[in-house]
This record gives sequence, structure tokens and C-alpha cells, in this order.
Amino acid sequence: MKIAVLASNPDLYSNKRIMEAGEKRGHEMHFINISHCYMDITARKPEILYRGGEVLKKFDAVIPRVRPALTFYGTAVLRQFEMQGSYCLNGPVSITRAQDKLRTMQLLCENVDIPRTGFAHSPLDTKNLIKSVGGAPVVIKLLEGTQGKGVVLAETEKAAESVINAFKSLKANILVQEFIKESAGVDLRCFVVGGKVVASMERRAAKGEFRANIHLGGTGHKVKITPQERKLAVAAAKVVGLRVSGVDMIRAKDGPKVLEVNSSPGLEGVEHATGKDIASLMIEHIESQIEKRKKPTK
Repeated sequence: MKIAVLASNPDLYSNKRIMEAGEKRGHEMHFINISHCYMDITARKPEILYRGGEVLKKFDAVIPRVRPALTFYGTAVLRQFEMQGSYCLNGPVSITRAQDKLRTMQLLCENVDIPRTGFAHSPLDTKNLIKSVGGAPVVIKLLEGTQGKGVVLAETEKAAESVINAFKSLKANILVQEFIKESAGVDLRCFVVGGKVVASMERRAAKGEFRANIHLGGTGHKVKITPQERKLAVAAAKVVGLRVSGVDMIRAKDGPKVLEVNSSPGLEGVEHATGKDIASLMIEHIESQIEKRKKPTK
């Protein structure tokens, strides 16, 4: 098959692993830089042009690895590939949902347990916003934040008010969530491919840090998750509409709760922690879906 990895940096571990895994399984792999694409959106013949005007011919499948800053343009390029008939491992609608933390929480809350979460527009609502999630301490998150950046723990109501009002003075959109004390510094990352949890790791924060993200010095360890946690991770991925996702959750006294659903989860931490070849599992899923497409419908 002819498969494209649609991303920004060919040197990232995850992108290199996916390219290697595809080539190892005999596929023709191409790295396509999102920023180097431009489009002819003529209705009857949608084309994607690349760099010096090269027309990108149809790919059997596209693996999108769209970073948040390029969500709008990256998903537009991905829609163009869909219009050409390519199978997209994650679709543009599901990626847009996942990149919007507020939208994700709104979708999850109907069917999936999440921490109590608040969102408001005016600083006048700050005190009530904090009370709505159970009072301090609270976790304050920038909607546009990634890899743990833009996440603040406010331990007192006064500190929470200061942080919220500071963010709002910058016209930044934020979420305020209850702080689950018993899970401080520890979370779970479940890697979901094709409706199945294929790997799980426990992430532990660095000393003095409450965020367990690997990019912030956290460490990952293989972990055995419960049937309830497995079911929750699969449900969260399904609600957002992602075929491949990294579902982050915490263990609370009253059961696991989903924190976030990532559309382009990194492979390095989970592959090293579990010893599993996640990149090949992604390629295998694509193979199975393309094979289904080829079968005649009755």
C-alpha cells in the first residue's frame, strides 16, 4: 500500500517509528509536511499540491499527526485526502474535537466519568466557578495547552481566583477541574487502536510536580489496568470518534475518571514502558480496514 504520514517533523520518534513500521511491513511510506501542502479545492477534481507544485497522487491511507497549532490547516488538508478517497486513520472531525478540550469534556460527560469541570467567560463568575467544582484546590487548564503545559494547580481559593483572573485578562479560554488528591502525580495512559486498548502505562510525576507528563520529567511504567478502566478508555475514544488515541485517566476513590483524549499520542514513552510495537499495530489496523474496503458489499 501507499501510505502517507501527515505531520510536521520527520525526526520525531513517533513519526520515524511509524515510517519504519510501515516499510518493514512492505508498504510504500511517504512523509508529508502539513505546512508544505496547498490545495486546489475544485469540486470535481480535488488536488493536493506539495512544495514546488508536485501533485500528490492518491494514497491508500493517511496517518495524521496534527499538532494543536496546525489543527485548522492540518484538518483541511486531511479533508482533501478524504475527498480523494484515502482512508484516514483519524478523521478531521474527530481530530478537531480532541484538540478542543472543552468540546471533548462536553462529549464525554454524557457517557464517561470525568472530574467535575467548570467553564465560564467573565471574571465576575470566578468564585462561583471554583465552588461549582467543589472548591480549592482546583486544577486550571488552558484549552490550547498540550503535554501538560498550561496546567496549574491552585491550592487555595485566593490562588485559584488570581490564576483564573490572570488567564481571563489575557482572553485565554480555560477549564477549571476538581483536584483528585489521591491521584496527585500519577495517571494512566491507555493507547487505543481500533476499539481495543493495546498498551497501558502508569505515569509518575517528577519530584515536586503534580503533572505526570513524560515531557515534564515524568516516568512511565507498564501497568495492568482493570476491566473498568479498559472499558472506559475504549468508550472515551469512541465518543470522540478516534480510531487511534491516547486516553489519559486517573484513579479516584469512586472509580477511574478520564482527563483527556489525545488524537496524536506519542509512542516513545508507551513503547519503552511496555515493550510493545505500537507503530506496527497501527499499520496492522490500517491493513485490516483497507482489506474490508476491498471486499464487495452484499
